[in-house]
Amino acid sequence: MTFSELLDRLGAIGLFQFRHLSLICLPILGLANHILLQIFTGTTPPHHCRPPPNASAGPWVLPTGLNGKPEQCLRFVYLPNGSLPNGTQGPTEPCLDGWAYNTSTRRSIVSEWDLVCGSYKLKEVAQSVFMAGVLIGGIVLGNLSDRFGRKTILSWSYLLLAASGCCTAFSPTLLTYMVFRFLTGCSISGISLSTVILNIEWVPTRARAICSTMAGYCYTIGQFILPGLAYAIPQWRWLQFTVSIPFFIVFLWSWWVAESVRWMILSGKSSEALKILRWVATTNGKKEEGEKLSLEEIKLSLQKEISLANYSTADLFRTPIMRRVSLCLSLAWFSTGFAYYSLAMGVEDFGVNIYILQIIFGGVDIPAKSITILSMSYLGRHTTQAASLLLAGGSILALIFVPSDLQTVRTALAVFGKGCLSSSFSCLFLYTSELYPTIIRQTGLGMTNLWTRVGSIIAPMVKILGEVHPFIPNIIYGVFALLGGSAALFLPETLNRPLPETIEDMENWSQKAKETDQKSEAERAFQRIPLQACDPDLVHS
Repeated sequence: MTFSELLDRLGAIGLFQFRHLSLICLPILGLANHILLQIFTGTTPPHHCRPPPNASAGPWVLPTGLNGKPEQCLRFVYLPNGSLPNGTQGPTEPCLDGWAYNTSTRRSIVSEWDLVCGSYKLKEVAQSVFMAGVLIGGIVLGNLSDRFGRKTILSWSYLLLAASGCCTAFSPTLLTYMVFRFLTGCSISGISLSTVILNIEWVPTRARAICSTMAGYCYTIGQFILPGLAYAIPQWRWLQFTVSIPFFIVFLWSWWVAESVRWMILSGKSSEALKILRWVATTNGKKEEGEKLSLEEIKLSLQKEISLANYSTADLFRTPIMRRVSLCLSLAWFSTGFAYYSLAMGVEDFGVNIYILQIIFGGVDIPAKSITILSMSYLGRHTTQAASLLLAGGSILALIFVPSDLQTVRTALAVFGKGCLSSSFSCLFLYTSELYPTIIRQTGLGMTNLWTRVGSIIAPMVKILGEVHPFIPNIIYGVFALLGGSAALFLPETLNRPLPETIEDMENWSQKAKETDQKSEAERAFQRIPLQACDPDLVHS
């Protein structure tokens, strides 16, 4: 009996699964607040140079740029008597005395620490530092969860998120702000990785796609909550504090989340695993089945994993099939994160109200994830993953050919591309979890997910290349999305297949797939041969 069959005996879909998934999916609502928070805490308000202290009283006249708008980073050089030159022409200089901001709508880190003009790149650096925290967290916490358990790392990641998020709200300097945002990013990785594993390991194979996508919907709803909070709380410090404080409560309820039984068995905690399974059976109204359960039966259902417990990251590349899976998934993860955050964090670039556009960006995830569920369930993970990245790459490249004054068309392309990338994320979490064997599933998910963090770190830096030429960033984003979609074409299909338990299962699975493809190709080739070209006796028979 496999573990999936054992879970069916105890209630594969029941009250326990509903309560368990609710406890781990509700906090995802708040993850969107932190991941996308700098869209609102880092807005750049209208600004202009402050006049020098000795400037004469009178109207503040600004130089005019080539676009006919007042300069934001230059001012007129004042004459020795402290007056402006005649007219509106004259020599200019940088803003030597700081900037004046229009903070009637929002107060942000930009206006507080003057992240404009020559210092505007520091805002992109701050976002990259946050994403670097997500990357480091994926490496460190992914391995720690294999050692100390998924539930333990999940709970402490909630606490770290709450503490570091609140400390960010009281940061006295930009450097302090970056340090605490880095720690916040680390905690988000711990939450994401453990949530995915605990989500799919407690539901049957037939419900994995639905449960995985429902968790993604929680993130989508969180994208609706964020602009509402940002509109109601225009002061960035209070907004930061508001989205962080609820995770102290989440930390407390996380101790009611059930640990992974697979991990407990592999860690030698069989008696605790038996107690959890009996608790599951009782909660689902199958107490008698739980009482019949024994340690020997549990160990027998997971005997492959028990006998092969000494696996490491190196095993992700030990065999040809694992190398192909790891390399292709890594490129797909990188491309998705790289292109996703180029659009998600570029809300200000489209000249549309950021509150409305953020709601639209969140709203597109609803049909995108619904289509993803249907596509993964009927067309398969392989086709869904490749199509979502190829379409996203095409929409980003199309932005190059749309003039900047056609804001509606540009926004429509960006929204479509963002929906495709959200679909890619939804598919990747499930697809990766299904491709890697149980014994190295968490390590594999952490390693490949790491590459999306690398992409999210680089994405803000690539935007700076827009200074060279405006279309260069979109070319880079779009080309990498196309490369990721192409890499997904080389991955095996996992639709309606049980979770692989060992690397040998993956090898056998790949071999059977090859034999099936060869047989199908031979049948198609035979059908193309004209009957008259065949032996008459063979045709007759």
